[in-house]
Amino acid sequence: MEISNEVLAWLLLASLGAGFVDAVVGGGGLIQLPALLLGMPHATPVQVLATNKLASFCGTSVSAATYARRVRPDPRTFLPLMAAAFAGSVIGAFGASHIPKEAFDPIVLVVLVVVGAYVVAKPSLGETTALRFEGRAHTLAALTVGVVVGVYDGALGPGTGSFFVFGLVGWLGYNFLEGSAKARLANWATNLAALSVFFVQDAIVWHVGLLMGLTNMVGGYVGARTAIGRGAAFVRVFFVVVVSGFVVRIGGELIGLWG
Repeated sequence: MEISNEVLAWLLLASLGAGFVDAVVGGGGLIQLPALLLGMPHATPVQVLATNKLASFCGTSVSAATYARRVRPDPRTFLPLMAAAFAGSVIGAFGASHIPKEAFDPIVLVVLVVVGAYVVAKPSLGETTALRFEGRAHTLAALTVGVVVGVYDGALGPGTGSFFVFGLVGWLGYNFLEGSAKARLANWATNLAALSVFFVQDAIVWHVGLLMGLTNMVGGYVGARTAIGRGAAFVRVFFVVVVSGFVVRIGGELIGLWG
């Protein structure tokens, strides 16, 4: 598949920004996927999704490793979370064909509005870690977040990382930095699950996906280091800004303000 140098440069810039956003609060796919749809108009939908997943997988690999090394999240939480997210993503991928395409944006918009409003309404949310569950109840809650968001990622996808962060912060009680660290690990697992399916289908546009993967890795590394350096308060503010931006973008598309 031939792509001009100008279009490729645009895709690499979009992937860089997506990697940064994804590493801090998730949702990079809401930047990267539209860029691929515009830059690869002759590609099939599965090729676009597969190439997007390859680039995202590269970025989440770097950001997840950075968080794991510097934040050191508890494996008793993130390991079951990752396993459940992987399984959920596979389940969601099988059910994706049964969801009408025209329902995607309204569903994502409603969820983003609810999530954003909840975070804004609770200024102290995510400032410190105050776990709401202990022992098996905590593990069960982590598994639930993993499966639910994993299924969403397999079936729909946009904003997955943000939903992982919200589940870990809003329900389990982690601060935003720790929630982001675990969210990156879980999102890595969902990306791996989807990428495995796309690899078997031979749907990946490798030269585009790998080049975008490199810039996504740079964005992911810088984003993770920025979040770790600035702490939970920065991640919270960034989360609200990003979610608000996505609400405006998707809402504007639905009412016809822009294409």
